[in-house]
Amino acid sequence: MSELVINGRFLTQPMTGVQRYARETLLALDRLLAQGARPGLRCTLVAPPGAPLPALAHIATETIGTRQGHAWEQVDLPQRAARALLIGFGFTGPLLQRRQIVTVHDAAVVRVPQSYRPAFRWGYRALVGVLARRALRVLAVSRFSAGEAVACFGARPDRLRVVTEGWQHMTAIEPDDAVLDRHGLRGRPFLLAVSSPTPNKNFQLIARALDSLGPEAPLCAVVGGVAPGLAAAAQPGSMRWLGRVSDGELKALYRHARAFVFPSRYEGFGIPPLEAMACGCPVLASTAEALVETCASAALYAGPDDVAGWARNIRSVWANPAIRARLAEAAAGRLAAYSWEQGARLHLAAIEEVL
Repeated sequence: MSELVINGRFLTQPMTGVQRYARETLLALDRLLAQGARPGLRCTLVAPPGAPLPALAHIATETIGTRQGHAWEQVDLPQRAARALLIGFGFTGPLLQRRQIVTVHDAAVVRVPQSYRPAFRWGYRALVGVLARRALRVLAVSRFSAGEAVACFGARPDRLRVVTEGWQHMTAIEPDDAVLDRHGLRGRPFLLAVSSPTPNKNFQLIARALDSLGPEAPLCAVVGGVAPGLAAAAQPGSMRWLGRVSDGELKALYRHARAFVFPSRYEGFGIPPLEAMACGCPVLASTAEALVETCASAALYAGPDDVAGWARNIRSVWANPAIRARLAEAAAGRLAAYSWEQGARLHLAAIEEVL
């Protein structure tokens, strides 16, 4: 019987796109294995102490070691994995583990270095580079990220496999409309943005585009952290900062927003646009290569520095129901192309190749 160990470090990390990918891929893989997808594979999720372990039907769970973070991953995890095949859904893994599958989501530490502290940037780039060159298989979440894994981390093309992401987690979330009342959005049209305080997310562009629209500028509700100086750059009344919200509140915002704006300069995939589409919200996206790959014809695009283009797209989707209907129709096709189950099947295929 073959043994697969899953790196559960992601369970101790805040929920971002990588952790969402890891959790949903784990759950989809568990469902496939419970249905008999790979008889004879003993699979164990191994996590640091204190990690909240998910309820799984087939995959066993273990908490090991006394350390946390990188120390746990580099010392405790390889002792447990030993001669098993180890798979990680995030960027990192133990350097001493020879039988390993790793995942590259993007090369932001290389392409947008200003978003990271120098020490983190150098260390992370070195670690991912060693893992990408040594691993038996390197998984990439898009064709774009596959190219980045080769160009920026030296991954071997013959060991590289493209998997995918999904949006079906949104169907299990109950919308919490109370967020609309709390922020005065009930019955009021608004744009929605999901922010992060990193330069890569490019939220200054939204403020500049809204400012260029003057009195015609719609309200934009912003979820998440705010980059320094962004609030001051926005025209008074054009942006409303909601802070962090629950999954249920985010789903309610997606469902009631007139459009979702995603001006990021760099992404490896881009789950939020798919989440918006799944909730019936039209998408305005930047021309970042991975976003065009993910959204295809189901979004309106403008360059990450094209203020006039973003203003034009905001005005078009805001005022024209026909455009919103066209985007909704195209979104159905994009949603059909992505699923966590398909991603899990692609993971199993890569695991089979190694085993």
